[in-house]
Amino acid sequence: MLFFLPNPWSFHLTMANLPQKEKVRFYFCFIFVFHYFCTMIQPIACSINVGGRLLSLSRPLVMGIINATPDSFYAASRTRTEHDIAARADKLVGEGAAIVDVGACSTRPGSSPADADEEMSRLRTALAAVRRAQPDVVVSVDTFRPDVARMAVEEYGVTIINDISEGGVGDVEGPKERQEEGVPEMFAMVARLRVPYILTSVRADMDGMLLAFAHEVEMLHGLGVADIILDPGFGFGKDLAGNYAVMARLHRLHALRLPILVGVSRKSMVTRLLGCTADEALHGTTALHAAALLQGASILRVHDVRPAVEACRVVTEILNNAPQGVAPAAYNY
Repeated sequence: MLFFLPNPWSFHLTMANLPQKEKVRFYFCFIFVFHYFCTMIQPIACSINVGGRLLSLSRPLVMGIINATPDSFYAASRTRTEHDIAARADKLVGEGAAIVDVGACSTRPGSSPADADEEMSRLRTALAAVRRAQPDVVVSVDTFRPDVARMAVEEYGVTIINDISEGGVGDVEGPKERQEEGVPEMFAMVARLRVPYILTSVRADMDGMLLAFAHEVEMLHGLGVADIILDPGFGFGKDLAGNYAVMARLHRLHALRLPILVGVSRKSMVTRLLGCTADEALHGTTALHAAALLQGASILRVHDVRPAVEACRVVTEILNNAPQGVAPAAYNY
């Protein structure tokens, strides 16, 4: 096969003069051509290293949520005492959660985040209770602060960092102006701790998300971070229509050859569409879970473990029995 490459300098000048929209189209063409050739020689990552053992993602897994906060958007998920936290961990694992995600700083729209000291204090209580109740479960920490992540890993053996800020790029409202160029502090911390990292997008649409992810994944790999999970960030920097547009295009994230985590449990993209409360949003959540699984999601982050586990089993059975060429091409591992 012959490849005809343009003169590099003339190519650079041509790209520099293109409108932004045309640059985006070019980069997408490049990503998907690259993806086409990679699929012939490299399988999608189907396991991650958690504390020295491999966690298989050959079938979708469920991550159960523990909120050690007084103000998380779903009141039924709030746990404050050690007894309640331990009971919650037992319930999540008993219903089939493979991972328990512990957070102590609410990032719901309109909330005032707890300061770092308060977040660490809450996490120390919560992580100790989870470790006593379920010593063998894989535990992730939901934080956007590098020092909090370090404490959770070094003091309590947490094996996954779940960062909703895209390495400090933004928050629930969307991207912010980065104060400094270079390697984000969270990226450097993850590389130092050598644990899997959930990279959550705060971009408004799939095009911007793919471009940002491609750059950030390259940076993380350059730092030596081996296990990266992509989270499209439903509810972060996206309006109602934007959330559903991203869900409809979720399969496009497979161009980056990394596992995908989806967190839509009882969120406003369900409650606003259906005109219901978070308490009434389970059925809408389950519908979104099915849509995500049919597009190859590897992990569902949920408040309600049993319905999510059942959704995983049903969708997996459908895909396993679909005629060749009928099952979504994205789900190939």
